[in-house]
Amino acid sequence: MKEPSASVTADSGEPAPAFDALTPIDELTRGERTRDDFFDAVIGLDSPATASEVAERAGHGVDAAREYLTWFERLGVVTKVTESPATYERNAAYLEWRRVQRLQREYTTDELLAQLQTATETAEEYAAEFDADAPDTVSIAGYAADTDQSIEAVWETLSAWKTARRRINLLEQAITAADAAAQQSAV
Repeated sequence: MKEPSASVTADSGEPAPAFDALTPIDELTRGERTRDDFFDAVIGLDSPATASEVAERAGHGVDAAREYLTWFERLGVVTKVTESPATYERNAAYLEWRRVQRLQREYTTDELLAQLQTATETAEEYAAEFDADAPDTVSIAGYAADTDQSIEAVWETLSAWKTARRRINLLEQAITAADAAAQQSAV
């Protein structure tokens, strides 16, 4: 067999690249980063978006966005709002379900009950402070004027009250679901 000419051989006199320092090929091709980019993009949606808009948010191509959006729709992460053009929005019920699942995984029922007690007391304190049943019934500007507080301070307190109420809802769901699961396993 004839040897190739010097112009086409790999021996250029330069040191060989440090192949051990390169990212392994399976890490480059497994797709977790791309999936996470699209997941983060759809979770961050606050209004319906097209595949192009999701692709731009994720920093990837439109074809990949369409594939991931179809997959996320099957999983329940997003819902399709319109057909032409196809627009998607994040599924708030899916996010709530994930939060409930995380609470059940991370805490015992007794710990969830203790957290529920604390959150309930906090919400009751806010209700007493504002003399209202719900934060949405309070006029931010009106309450600020009546109490000589800044609008920003009232808004922050009302936001904390809303957060406490959302926490109560999630904790109640986690406790109820844990109780139902315990009853099913006992049968």
